[in-house]
Amino acid sequence: MASPQVFLFALLLAGIAVFAKSDRIVGGQPAPIERYPSIVQVNALSISNAWVEFCAGNILTTRYILSAAHCFHGFMYAPSRRRIRAGTAEQHVGGMVVYVETEFNHPSYGLLGMDGDITVVRLQSPLIYSPVIQQATIIAQGSQVPDNAPTVYAGWGAMWENGPSSDILLDTTVYTVNNQVCTERYKNSPRQDIVTENMICAGLLDVGGKDACQGDSGGPLYYGHILVGIVSFGEGCANATFPGVNAAVAAYTDWIVATAI
Repeated sequence: MASPQVFLFALLLAGIAVFAKSDRIVGGQPAPIERYPSIVQVNALSISNAWVEFCAGNILTTRYILSAAHCFHGFMYAPSRRRIRAGTAEQHVGGMVVYVETEFNHPSYGLLGMDGDITVVRLQSPLIYSPVIQQATIIAQGSQVPDNAPTVYAGWGAMWENGPSSDILLDTTVYTVNNQVCTERYKNSPRQDIVTENMICAGLLDVGGKDACQGDSGGPLYYGHILVGIVSFGEGCANATFPGVNAAVAAYTDWIVATAI
């Protein structure tokens, strides 16, 4: 149940026909797609011309998804080398497959570390809503999620650091970490990653064991049923010292809405 501190914003655009190394779920359990009908798989076309699990995304409307910018950027990236699969908990099996038309990476992406690691992606053809294919509800611009709030990662990524991806959708509960604490932790990380006010951190601080991991990038961080974060980066996976870092959706909601129309 979402806190009253969080004001909800639902993308209600019904009737409008309107991939970088990624991250996966560690310490998770199987989850039915009916629990997360707005999550989608993001596949990339490999050098060997095989479609592989690469990232995840979140349905905004029938023609747009929300994901991480680094999943739709970089060497060899082209829209023709990305597709999404919606409506199934099984990796590469079932559901509805739709190809990517173009991406709109946030203008700030690439200017300061991983700040702005968020993208709105337009699909070549519309998804068809069903009980297992539904749009996400996203947090309102400027809203805050409390520290130490229970949140959920979901995805098909690696089940441990550098491990294999999961054949089925997994989820795991973690807790939001104070932004300043997260910032200070990452100043001492091996790469000295920059955590900004446009990010939201979540994990089991000083415990570890649960996290997103390779293959989960672009996927959701949920607070209740509200999409509040987009998986971006971390120091390893399920690290006790360094929580997972996500793009904070509330920093970009107005841009998302303006772009996905």
